[in-house]
Amino acid sequence: MAFLRSLAAKLSQFLSLYGGWGLFGASFLDSSFVPLPGVNDLLILHLSSQHPERAVFYALGATVGSVAGSYALYGLARAGFRLVGRRSGSPAFGRARQWLKRNDLASILVISILPPPSPFKIFLLAAGALRVNVVRFGLALLAGRGLRFGAEAFLGARFGAQAEAYLQANFTWVSLLVALLVVLWVVVYRRLAARVVPKDLKDESHTSPSEGS
Repeated sequence: MAFLRSLAAKLSQFLSLYGGWGLFGASFLDSSFVPLPGVNDLLILHLSSQHPERAVFYALGATVGSVAGSYALYGLARAGFRLVGRRSGSPAFGRARQWLKRNDLASILVISILPPPSPFKIFLLAAGALRVNVVRFGLALLAGRGLRFGAEAFLGARFGAQAEAYLQANFTWVSLLVALLVVLWVVVYRRLAARVVPKDLKDESHTSPSEGS
């Protein structure tokens, strides 16, 4: 375990030397096979504070890299590789399956915003095992990761080192707040949508059997 942590630290330092492309690589690895918790977030803040004019590029690179890495795990799970079987019996995997069955898009959206140590990869594997719709899976990831990385790039470009220091100390709380707002939005949206009944359905409900024959 200590060897893996040391390797991840050295890898993150190496990738940080390559700016936006390194950020893409770090995000891809962190969402797929090599855990680099928080590295891409701090790297976005640092690079955006150093080069504000490239903040959009940094956010886009991190988002695309993370989505690509997520699809790698999703594809393996969808194909039924053994790595899924090793985790399918865990309580976390079971809870992820239940959440995804209830609302796949909202679950992936929220988990993609939450900071480490959220069970992000567990949800990716569960989504693949359940064969969640590929398009919905990608859209939820783009929205969640785009919101997270876009906000970090903006704060880094706007406030510089102050934003970097603030988020280092409060990253968990900020991410939880954003995720909570997303959950509230989903709940409100679903309740409002449930109350709205199309007019043609109302007319059909008032149609007598004799009229329909």
